[in-house]
Amino acid sequence: MSSLGFSVGTCSPPIEQRKCRVLLSNSLSKGEAINLRSKQKVSDPELSLVQSASCGRRETIIGFGFCIGFVDNVSALAETSSVEFTVSPSGLAFCDKVVGYGPAAVKGQLIKAHYVGRLENGKVFDSSYNRGKPLTFRIGVGEVIKGWDQGILGSDGIPPMLTGGKRTLKIPPELAYGDRGAGCKGGSCLIPPASVLLFDIEFIGKA
Repeated sequence: MSSLGFSVGTCSPPIEQRKCRVLLSNSLSKGEAINLRSKQKVSDPELSLVQSASCGRRETIIGFGFCIGFVDNVSALAETSSVEFTVSPSGLAFCDKVVGYGPAAVKGQLIKAHYVGRLENGKVFDSSYNRGKPLTFRIGVGEVIKGWDQGILGSDGIPPMLTGGKRTLKIPPELAYGDRGAGCKGGSCLIPPASVLLFDIEFIGKA
């Protein structure tokens, strides 16, 4: 996985927890919200970490299985548009919702993390929570997109995540899937080319 980079403002963390300011949108009428929720059921292929042929990297691409669930487009759009990010020189942006309590990850370490991935329009394209188990991968060695490695280990002014921490990453295309996109089949892509991606990551700890 790779990291994005456009941001607005910064998070102001209390001693034990940094909270991103989330402003709920009241622009939709009750009828419009109900109408949106009635269209929430989706059937999207899950993403999994599988070997990518390009550059010898393992990246998040269409893997196996199908994910059938409900996507709360109303709340997802509200959160995406109102979270205040801190942007790094690389273009990767972050906002800590919870600062962890345990050790940071070490490059090359096998770790576990839960996540929800979505596009800028709020559409959820993958969630480890839906699968019922966290993702296990080796951090900092190219098994995931660059935005994930940088966003969890820390880089360019981004502090490392601590065990138990929850962070939202906003990842620009160059730190994710670039102009090729991901999950492309039959002329359409689950992740369109040049997409900015948002990931809510919960760092569980070493595997």
